Amino acid sequence: MNSPRKPSVLFVYYSHTQQSLRVAEAMAGVLRGRGCDVSLAGIEFTDPHYARKFGSFPFRHAVFDLLTVLPAQTRRATGQIRVPEAAREGDYDLVCFGSPTWFFTTNMPLRSYLKSAEAGKVLAGKRFAAYVVCRRYWSINLKEVRKLATAQGGVYTDSTRFQFAGGQIRSLLSLLSYFGKGEMRKRSLGVKIPPTNLKPDFAGQAEAFAHKLADSLDGALAAAGGMSMSDQTTELG
Repeated sequence: MNSPRKPSVLFVYYSHTQQSLRVAEAMAGVLRGRGCDVSLAGIEFTDPHYARKFGSFPFRHAVFDLLTVLPAQTRRATGQIRVPEAAREGDYDLVCFGSPTWFFTTNMPLRSYLKSAEAGKVLAGKRFAAYVVCRRYWSINLKEVRKLATAQGGVYTDSTRFQFAGGQIRSLLSLLSYFGKGEMRKRSLGVKIPPTNLKPDFAGQAEAFAHKLADSLDGALAAAGGMSMSDQTTELG
């Protein structure tokens, strides 16, 4: 008897400080436990106009290096990227996009992928979800991801956000300090700042969202006449 096909999930993410990757890994653990085959594909930002500044961490000059992408972000421009093999083509049951917000909206590396021919091959007729790691601004980012992925033939499923600690000003100071020093500091410019990046409880939020996606994927497969993930785990019991 042939073994039932496992549902397949692809995470496509861009992450300069690895925060988006940490979320993807937490979610992937849940989905694998639910019986899915999971692939992770990190987009590399190789555009020659920005690669020198974004090719290492921390930044040499955090504020000035970040500002180099502002004009392109304002124009919703695309740039050169390197796309992992897993995200070039494949018959996935769910694609999940993850990335930080750059200047209020979707960052250039992920936007470049979403407008690419490779994304069209992966997304056509497939379900997709998205998450954002951010200080404050997430809604415009998620709306753009949804719009671009839908234009490539994808079917929107769900989205969520992972916000950093602190208010508007202090969280910005904290993030810029981390970008420039590569470490957490307690003060910046004489101001007490909170820890930046993902909050300590992010894993629980990521796992809950992953279970929600698994439930929806399970239901979609059953509605399509396929075997659900729970059925697959008991098929040979």
